[in-house]
This record gives sequence, C-alpha cells and structure tokens, in this order.
Amino acid sequence: MLSVIIPLLNEAESLAELYREIAAVCEREAIEFEVVFVDDGSTDGSWGVVEQLAAQDARVSGVRLRRNFGKAAALTAGMRAADGELLLMMDADLQDDPAEIPALVARLNEGYDVVNGWKKLRLDPWHKVWPSRVFNWMVGRLTGLKLHDHNCGLKLFRADVAREIRIYGELHRFIPVLAHARGFKVTELPVNHRPRRHGRSKYGMRRLPRGLLDLLTVRFLTDYAHRPQHLLGAFGLFLFVLGLVGLGYLAVVWLLTQFGGMNFAPIGSRPLLAYAAASTILGAQALSLGFLAELLVSHAGRESATYSISERTAPVVRDREELSV
Repeated sequence: MLSVIIPLLNEAESLAELYREIAAVCEREAIEFEVVFVDDGSTDGSWGVVEQLAAQDARVSGVRLRRNFGKAAALTAGMRAADGELLLMMDADLQDDPAEIPALVARLNEGYDVVNGWKKLRLDPWHKVWPSRVFNWMVGRLTGLKLHDHNCGLKLFRADVAREIRIYGELHRFIPVLAHARGFKVTELPVNHRPRRHGRSKYGMRRLPRGLLDLLTVRFLTDYAHRPQHLLGAFGLFLFVLGLVGLGYLAVVWLLTQFGGMNFAPIGSRPLLAYAAASTILGAQALSLGFLAELLVSHAGRESATYSISERTAPVVRDREELSV
C-alpha cells in the first residue's frame, strides 16, 4: 500500500482539491493508498477540512500537532501513523502534481529504495531558484550523492528507509542523503512543478544559511557519527603537532640566545609564541572532545544503528530425526 504523507500549515483552500487529485490518480492506476494529513499548527481551519475528508473516506486520516514543530517533525509523525510499505512525501500547496505518482512508483519498482523528485522546470522566482541550485551543488560535492533537486518535496521511499533514518530540525530535505549513507539505492525522476494557487510560501532567503548548517550536520552524521575521533582527533592532532613544532623552534632560539652567544630577538616579543601556544591548547582540547565523543557513542550507541540489513535467507527447516541425531 502507498501512504501519501502531507504535512500542512495553513493550507485549508488546497486540501480537498489535492485529495481529489490523489484519489483520482490512484483509483485509475489501481494503486491501494491512504492519505495521512499532518497539521503542523495551522490557524486557518485546515484541521476542520482534514476532519471532514476523514469522515467522508476511511482512506484519509489526520494527525494534529499541538503547535508548529516544523516540517521534519510533521513528517516523522506522519511516517509513524502510516501503514503502507511505500511512503510518499508531498507538499500541500498543490505545486506537487499527484499525476506523477504512477511514474514514481514504477521507478521505485526498478530496484530502488528512494526516488527523489526533480523539478526540472521550476516555477519559482529567481531568488529561490538560484540559491537552491548552489545548495544542490554543494550537497552533491560534500555527500557524494549528486541529485539535481534535494529540496524537492516530492519523495517516494520504502518503509524500511523510514525505520532506519531519523530526521529532525530541517533534515527532511536530506532523506535521500541519509538513506544513501545507509546503503539504500537512491535515484531521481523529473516531475511536473505547478505554480502555487493558494496562500503563500513558508520559505524565504533565511532558509539558505539554515540549509548550509544542516548540510554540515548531515556530513558529520553520515561520515563520523560512529567514529567522531576520526574527525575531531585528526583536527586536534594537526593543531597539537603544529603548536609543538612552533614551541620547539622557539625553544631552540632561546637556547641559542642564552648559551650559544647568538643575538636573536626575545621569544616573548614574537607573535609565534602566542600562535603556537594557542594551537597546542586547541589541539589538546579537540583531542579531549574526540575521546569524550567516543565514550558517549560507545555507551549510548546501539549495535543495530551501525549497519543496515538488505535481506535474509529463508530459515532452513530440518527433519526432526536429523535434529535428534
């Protein structure tokens, strides 16, 4: 079954139409489906529309959050409430086209675990399009997963993916990256992008710095979550050795000045002393933080979080007489 998860915030005008489009497409293609609306603190009557749709069709359910917790939290609540083996993220503003559902499902059935939408012809203003292109390029360079549109709200993935990854903050846009890091097969598919008909966008330019910070978080989580010392320790060791080299050089200069009869400037007046001492201290602190992080991972880490199982062989049923021998 396909579970369509729709987080929403003040989208009362578009919900009924969006549901009708989803139902029409799935019924025409004989796709068993459910729609899970997640109201993320709406104040415009959206929840009343969700209740009305749920009363009219048993395939519709709703989850109402007590306040606005953010899209990642809403998606998490929706994934927990969903019953399908295929989960489809879709925005509630009608810009994501439900007519793309069959193509996304067909692409997933080619052997992939995640299909990310690609708004090839994007109907957004330039001040949203160009920063998004720069962001997508940076994500590809830093994570190794090169997709054209990591920000696309249309994402289809298997329930196994939802069970293994955890999203919070604004990490929902990195679901393909997090899945790729776990060994899932990720691909993309060009999708139709429609102009906004109702309401206004919930995102602006302030989304860019948040996205860059989230990108650094994802890079750390995917590469060093279970071996933080490899990052912190390498950085700390470099600074510590660099500081020791600087201090060693100054020690040689001091010895030559005091006992070698050479006339060097006093080491106390040299900027190198401050830089070398600071480098040594920072390096030691980074090494210490690395050890503390390793202790936390060792204490709180779960064995199942360090790997991802694709499939198992069927258990062998042996004859009872053979077992008794």
